[in-house]
Amino acid sequence: MLMNSSENAATLVYGPNGFRVVRPGHFVICAASGDPVPLEELRYWSVDLQVAFASPELATKHLLEQG
Repeated sequence: MLMNSSENAATLVYGPNGFRVVRPGHFVICAASGDPVPLEELRYWSVDLQVAFASPELATKHLLEQG
C-alpha cells in the first residue's frame, strides 16, 4: 500500500463518537504533522475543525496553537 499517494487517502466526517467515511481510502493526513494515519489506527480528531491527528500530543499542540 502506498501511504503517500493521495488516491489512497480517505475523506471522513468526524463526529463526537466516531467518524463516517465519505470517500473510502486507507488513511487520512494528520493536521499537525502531515503524516498519514492509517484508518485502523485513527483515534484522535477534532469535530469542530474536522481534522485528524496521529497522536494526542500532536492534537493538543495543534489545538493550543489554533487558539
